[in-house]
Amino acid sequence: MGTSLVYRSAYGYELLMRVLYGRNYAARMSVVAELVPAGASVAELCCGPGTLYTRHLRGRAGSYIGVDVNERFVAALRRRGVDARQLDVANAAEPLPAADVVIMQASLYHFLPDAAAIVDRMLAVARDRVIVSEPVRNLATSDLPGVALLGRRAADPGVGAHAERFTEATLDRLMARYRERTLAAFPIPGGREKVYALAADS
Repeated sequence: MGTSLVYRSAYGYELLMRVLYGRNYAARMSVVAELVPAGASVAELCCGPGTLYTRHLRGRAGSYIGVDVNERFVAALRRRGVDARQLDVANAAEPLPAADVVIMQASLYHFLPDAAAIVDRMLAVARDRVIVSEPVRNLATSDLPGVALLGRRAADPGVGAHAERFTEATLDRLMARYRERTLAAFPIPGGREKVYALAADS
């Protein structure tokens, strides 16, 4: 399947994110970075161009592994000296890298309708916590057909466009099963995404 233009370069990806999030673009990542304990090892699944690490976690995290299915993103990060690995996280047979903190941003919808399975896998390899930040207001679910189609196509990393997205209500319903593990739950500035931090098994 073809990768959307957005996923063919870090520049294109970041340009779209800046358009979507506007003045809250930097805040969407900084609030996630603040949940990472200083010196913790981090594994970021579906890391894209690695902006969370290069702009917010470098110097804070003890170590970092970025995982993505997109070979362009992985190659670009490796050229910058980042430990990046090409991996199809949707393949349950592929082991996830272990770390103190395991993060996924704006990618949980790829695992619908059984998104709990990937959250469980993240918890299984996290030593301290799992952080999930997921859009709850999406172009792909717009009532305007043309806008919705653009949103779905733009969000295809090369594995096929996914029409289903989370709303705040459906994300909260999923995360309710982890209520006893929940360390924090809050919307990012602007309200486009909601962040959950879950405690791993001690």
